[in-house]
Amino acid sequence: MEKEKKLSKVETIKQESRFLRGTIAEALQEDSTHFSEENVQVLKFHGMYQQDDRDLRRQLKQEGKERAYSMMIRARIPGGILSADQYLQFDKLSDQYGNQTMRITTRQTFQLHGILKKNIKATLKAINDVLITTLGGCGDQVRNIVSCAAPHEGPFYDKVRADLLALVDAVSAKTNAYHEIWLDGEKVEFSEGQTEEPLYGETYLPRKFKIAFAYEGDNCADIFSNDIAIVAHRDGDDVAGYTLAIGGGMGRTAADKNTRPFLAQPFCFVEPSQLIDVCKAIITVQRDYGNRYERKFARMKYLVAERGLDWFREETQTRLGYDLTPPRDIVWTSSHDHLGRIEGHGDKVHLGLFIENGRIKDTETVKLKSVLREIMQTYQPTVRLTTQQNMILCDLTAEQVDEIEAKLHAAGVLLADEYRPVVSYSMACVSMPTCGLGIAESERVMPQIIRDFERALKDLGLQDDPIIIRMTGCANGCARPYIAEIGFVGRTIGKYDVFLGANIAGTRLNQLFKEQVPAEELVSTLYPVLRAYRDERQDGEGFGDYCVRVGLDKLQERLVTVS
Repeated sequence: MEKEKKLSKVETIKQESRFLRGTIAEALQEDSTHFSEENVQVLKFHGMYQQDDRDLRRQLKQEGKERAYSMMIRARIPGGILSADQYLQFDKLSDQYGNQTMRITTRQTFQLHGILKKNIKATLKAINDVLITTLGGCGDQVRNIVSCAAPHEGPFYDKVRADLLALVDAVSAKTNAYHEIWLDGEKVEFSEGQTEEPLYGETYLPRKFKIAFAYEGDNCADIFSNDIAIVAHRDGDDVAGYTLAIGGGMGRTAADKNTRPFLAQPFCFVEPSQLIDVCKAIITVQRDYGNRYERKFARMKYLVAERGLDWFREETQTRLGYDLTPPRDIVWTSSHDHLGRIEGHGDKVHLGLFIENGRIKDTETVKLKSVLREIMQTYQPTVRLTTQQNMILCDLTAEQVDEIEAKLHAAGVLLADEYRPVVSYSMACVSMPTCGLGIAESERVMPQIIRDFERALKDLGLQDDPIIIRMTGCANGCARPYIAEIGFVGRTIGKYDVFLGANIAGTRLNQLFKEQVPAEELVSTLYPVLRAYRDERQDGEGFGDYCVRVGLDKLQERLVTVS
């Protein structure tokens, strides 16, 4: 007789949380620096992770002290658009309660690090005071819905934005727990059998769920790395409809070869009026059939891979009560971020800034955080955060942009076009010292590594080639390394698995090239491959396309020959 499967520990915690209440309110009254494991899991749904300074772990343990606990708080900012005043609130909170930095994430939002337990409530209240929430920033629910960050204007783009916001509202958690605990909302008397979540139910989704929008032709948001990818088709000033692809996701477990990244597959085309109902139906299929026993297989990508698109389509159609229309073919013409000066309608000018690895901070030589604060206060631009961890300052005049560029230079900040492409197209996840999953450095070592590559590319005459390099401190892939032409994935302390062969369009995964390469050997390992690319590439051929055409086996043979 087959042994009955046991729900994962997190599933039990969710089931007993009383719609995300847990015992958080009681824990806030306790004189302690951290939360229990059960509350830590529930707190993710409220937009925060409990972390500690891993640089201090050994020392504190030797001294017989507890870990240096703090919280990472992540906002939900649909499409990454916020006002200057909202930006300034995060800036203020990062200084008042955080570690004096702000982090732009790959999902177009801000993370604040270093928030102590005693300051969580004040931080969340201040964020909500400027009409932004953290509910939905993390946890087994639909996360922050992202989109192309380009500051387009006109009726078509307004309609897509309206559809995005309507979808956000439709798939957001409805529990009152967030307001009860953090915003002093009226406590709801909870009774057995009470339903607060018409979409999610009492156990929410088996795992996190990501949705992304793109305009046909522009894949700057890497939409195929999401559970649902939504492509807007234009018909003049109207939205002709949306093509949906499903089943994408980056995460994997390095030690388990059965786990791997997937790209979303074309699924259907929907009229604008159908978008919400179809997305909700897809979500409920994952809710009802997703793996709740092994969390490493709980993302919807594994359900799609196991059951197949035909099964998933039938199940979705049954819930909708009508047949779905086949997806439209899509041609991608761009995937790069929207950086530099961007001409808008009339006399509007926008300025896309490269923010290295998304970290907004001041150093001795570069006063990025201070100058951005001054710019927000003086010019009040609309702010657009990008999925490539950058920022666009919008709705300015040409004269204002001139002044802003001068202020940036005076603060030691380079403009986007003053970086080589290999630098401005790079990304790294946070990893050490705060992320509990990181097993190798990422954000802290990437600036040096990427500049080592910059020098190598200059030596090869490839300094102007747009080669995309991304790094993560573990296999979960938060910086989307599996759709980079060169991906570095932390395998152990100081060593990385190297992946090659994705394309610039973001429509092909890369492949494992070499395992456990020491950080100091990443450039020397790939130098022969880059040299071969220079000598053998075809006209207009990108580095990832070259690697696939030649084959990774052939490229590995060349490494052996060189050594």
